[in-house]
Amino acid sequence: MGKLFGFLRLMRPANLVTALADIAAGLAISGFLTVDSDSQNWQKAAFLFLSTIGLYGGGVVLNDVFDAQLDAIERPERPIPSGKISLTEGAILGSGLLLLGILSALIAGVTSFWIALATALFVILYDKWAKHSSVFGPLTMGICRGLNLLLGMSLFWPELTTLQVSISLIPVFFIAAITLTSQGEVHGSNKKSIGFALTIDSLIFIVLVVLSHLNFKYLWYSLPFIAFWYFLNLRAKSKAIRNNIPENIKTAVKTGVISLIPLNAAYTAIFGTWYHALAVLCLLPVSLWLAKRFAVT
Repeated sequence: MGKLFGFLRLMRPANLVTALADIAAGLAISGFLTVDSDSQNWQKAAFLFLSTIGLYGGGVVLNDVFDAQLDAIERPERPIPSGKISLTEGAILGSGLLLLGILSALIAGVTSFWIALATALFVILYDKWAKHSSVFGPLTMGICRGLNLLLGMSLFWPELTTLQVSISLIPVFFIAAITLTSQGEVHGSNKKSIGFALTIDSLIFIVLVVLSHLNFKYLWYSLPFIAFWYFLNLRAKSKAIRNNIPENIKTAVKTGVISLIPLNAAYTAIFGTWYHALAVLCLLPVSLWLAKRFAVT
């Protein structure tokens, strides 16, 4: 049981739930949830959910593998530096999960496969090299999340509009904001980074409201989801700016990651229906419950 718990800690289950929400939102944006889809399409959708578990899980596991030496100093309680999971076991698990993600996407379709493959490459790029850059780190992580949202849209790829595809840019910027915030979570003193991240959040809020206005029949359905997402991040980041200590910064990062679920619910409300959005939002208590038992950052 100790070994299994160690593997689960490496995979960060609370974060995995947010990746599942990406796929659900992508399906909604593509129109999958508002058309009559046959059983074969639902089977393909199921493989997309499995794919994101592999891609995201593999990414966070390999992140700990590449960070083993640094974590031995800064986070000795993590599974690898604590000795609960060996470096080799972590590398095998992470690589296996990435392979699972790619192969599952291939079963869903060729377009899904290429998006999953690109995601895996950007994941490795981030874990090994890009995260050490204050510019390319946040950008690369954001691209990974944007590709994950595109993965959810991939079943209806030929029918997608430019607007639908461009929605994938929103998580690129938001994850970049979270990554900017996280760069000071060990030592603190990153007020400027958090302030810039909050500015990005505010711009995303405006974009989402405009999208809701363009799709007017869903305006009042989507606004509560948008406002809820923004409030969560505004409160956490403002506190981290006022009292710029590692504890508050970690809370802001954790809130940002978990708030991806309300953000995905907002996409779903704008392009789908309020009840589908509510279903996505129901993943939030699941993620919060897991976050109390497993590390998010």
